[in-house]
Amino acid sequence: MTRGTLRIYLGAAPGVGKTMAMLAEGRRRAGRGTDVVVGFCETHGRTATAVALEGLEVMPRLRREYRGATLEEMDLDAVLRRAPQVALVDELAHTNVPGGRHEKRWQDVEDLLAAGIDVVSTVNIQHLESLNDAAFAITGVLQRETVPDVVVRRAEQVELIDMAPEALRRRMAHGNVYKPEKVDAALANYFRQGNLTALRELALLWLADRVEESLTAYRSDHDIVGTWPTRHRVVVALSGGREGATLLRRAARIAARGSGGEMHAVFVVRDDGLRTAEADVVSGLRRLTEELGGTFHTVSGPDAAEAVLHYARGVNADQIVVGLSRRSRAQAMLRPGTGERIIAGSGEDIDVHVVTHELAHVGSSPTEREGLSTRRVRLGFLTSVTAPALLSALLVPLRSGVGLPLIVQLYLLLTVVVALIGGMAPAITAGALSSLLINWFFTPPIGTLTISDPQNVVALVLFVVIGAAVSLVVHASARRAADVSASHQEATALAELSHTMLSSADQFALLLTRSLEMFDQDAAAVVRTRGPGRSVIASTDGYSDVAAQALPREKTTVERIDDEHDLVLVERPVPAERQRLLGAYAMHAAAVLHRRALLDLAESADTLARDNKARTALLSAVSHDLRTPLAGIKAAVGSLRSGEVTFSPEDQAELLEAVETSADRLDALIGNLLDASRLQTGALVANPREIDLAEVVTPAVRALETPDRVTWHLDDAARHVVADPGLLDRVLANVLENALRHGGSDGVVVTTSTLGPRVELRVADHGPGIPDEAREEIFRPFQRYGDAPAGDGIGLGLAVARGLTEAMGGMLEAETTPGGGVTMVIVLPAVANAAGATSEAEPGAESEPESAPEARPQDAEADQPVDTRFADATTRGDS
Repeated sequence: MTRGTLRIYLGAAPGVGKTMAMLAEGRRRAGRGTDVVVGFCETHGRTATAVALEGLEVMPRLRREYRGATLEEMDLDAVLRRAPQVALVDELAHTNVPGGRHEKRWQDVEDLLAAGIDVVSTVNIQHLESLNDAAFAITGVLQRETVPDVVVRRAEQVELIDMAPEALRRRMAHGNVYKPEKVDAALANYFRQGNLTALRELALLWLADRVEESLTAYRSDHDIVGTWPTRHRVVVALSGGREGATLLRRAARIAARGSGGEMHAVFVVRDDGLRTAEADVVSGLRRLTEELGGTFHTVSGPDAAEAVLHYARGVNADQIVVGLSRRSRAQAMLRPGTGERIIAGSGEDIDVHVVTHELAHVGSSPTEREGLSTRRVRLGFLTSVTAPALLSALLVPLRSGVGLPLIVQLYLLLTVVVALIGGMAPAITAGALSSLLINWFFTPPIGTLTISDPQNVVALVLFVVIGAAVSLVVHASARRAADVSASHQEATALAELSHTMLSSADQFALLLTRSLEMFDQDAAAVVRTRGPGRSVIASTDGYSDVAAQALPREKTTVERIDDEHDLVLVERPVPAERQRLLGAYAMHAAAVLHRRALLDLAESADTLARDNKARTALLSAVSHDLRTPLAGIKAAVGSLRSGEVTFSPEDQAELLEAVETSADRLDALIGNLLDASRLQTGALVANPREIDLAEVVTPAVRALETPDRVTWHLDDAARHVVADPGLLDRVLANVLENALRHGGSDGVVVTTSTLGPRVELRVADHGPGIPDEAREEIFRPFQRYGDAPAGDGIGLGLAVARGLTEAMGGMLEAETTPGGGVTMVIVLPAVANAAGATSEAEPGAESEPESAPEARPQDAEADQPVDTRFADATTRGDS
């Protein structure tokens, strides 16, 4: 099935006429025989819109109930069944009433398009997702209904419905947009002239970008490489030198002269992979480009001029900014620079701006560096002087028997050897000196600098040319070999460092250790030099910040990491040829610092989010659980105080019992909240002492609402423990009530046993039980097992019980009861050699029932734990 097409009318603000344009397009298509229906169109009470709907088939709307109100939506299924050729669907960013097929109307439109139905729709610029923040900054009104930009960009046609701000305000004042009672407020707030102008500009710029995308696609499809000057685009050619900042600022001013101008910074790297510029300089140029509103691009190519021109034509640029060559005038005479070659290749469609700077004509560019060491060059000059003299001394006695061609070849061989040793300058020196010696000693007339045979003149000229050519080749080869070696070493070192740092727990320690090995230093450190004050972030053994600052300057190397941190190496200066690698190490250190900052920020954000969710859950749950007993107390007290009804003594006793039960429920709830708060803040203080479990179990059971459902037995050898009786009472109260609430009708069994130096107090029920993998979930505060909403309580009972148990030096765990159910195991330290005691009840006998307050309320569900000390707990419905 062929997918339908989407046409969108885009407006800068409500009231510009998008809906009217959509309806006019519908009538136009219907007039030429197209099957058109109105899927949804909201008139907002405007008479003109209602009139425009006349004559068009309008689909019945779907009505849904939401929060006590009846709302109307587009009936998507009805439109799909009707299957028109064109559907008119207003307000693309609209949010549907919950309960439908999709959350957003644009998703409904996607279904219509997938069914082969053409759709005509409308949307305002402030509803585009990418511009939502910008629209909020302009108008102060946050649009909660948004549509992804990609949906609008995929439309086959986007037409801007434009209107001058003054005209729109007049339309508003005439009551053609909003009802009269809303006009004054709208004109004074959202529809201020400045707001409308800014929104109009947003719409125009967004649509211009989409037009640019279409133009780029068209040029690509039709292989058009020439420049079409539709918009000012300025390309800055960067060499990686420090003059790049000057070029970028000048280019930014040029781009700002025209509306919508763009600046593209282009840095060309050699396609052989060799290093070309300092990494920190390139990083600084990238940051400056972004600050100036441009984009930074790194391209590769064998020739920088060709790469820049190719990029400029690819982005349809009409201007290129280059810097005045750094090469000396002598170098420029031998070979034109990148700027000259860009000018020559720009043609008639691209203007080239040559910008002067303080580094112009000072020498070679930052990418041109000497490939031979100073020692080799010095040796080459020495050889260029001594070797020709020695060779002449050997050949002069033999000149009568040796022809001039052989002599020239010998001197040429000598020149090549000098070139191999010292490079270009010594080789040229050797060639010139050899030429003079050949002329003086071996070319007739001997003893003069004149040459009688023209062939000898040609031979000497060729000799000098060949010597110079060979020396140039050797020089370039040596420089390239040095670059290859240095680049390989740097790449290997950085790759190894990056690989090992990814798996290292202490990245700074690894970075500093590798710095010592790579730069032959004795100590290294990352130091904060600005901000809160100087301090050492990380250092190797033996580093002292005070001693390092007192060392002579030549004993330390300081490399800037960022605005607040430095990488300090102590012992000897880093050679110039290693500065690039040192800069890369500093960049690694900056990445580690940035990663640490992000991790700290993420951890802080997680903590805040967890606390916020916990507070939200607590407030939500507490508001409900406090309201229920308070309502019961108020109702009972109100009834007792009422003079309209006379209650019998039995009824009064029942109402008073209800008051007491509700009060006890409130007391239990507030007690758990206070315990949770003290656990979270670390303010809980336990006072363990030797106690008999009978002193705690008996009153805890009797305090239950249904103590007759609890059967308990205390083993004589497992009764005496070290615990805080008050805290243990609260633990038992929560555990017992939880077991009674979720343990089924078979009751609860309490037993004790010994396990080495500990006593296990077991509370077993025979309820439905919980899976092994969900046992820890029941101890999570503000959450019941399975997030079940049924029951009372805020989900703190077992979480508080575990926290209190751990505060006493014990443990609270959950096990499966044999035959089904859950057993809560309270493990406490035993009293060594304690004498046994007799239980207050016979083994297996039920405890004596007596009236008790209503059980503590069941905890309500919540989203997240409030503290990690008792976050891994659960509550099957937890009390």
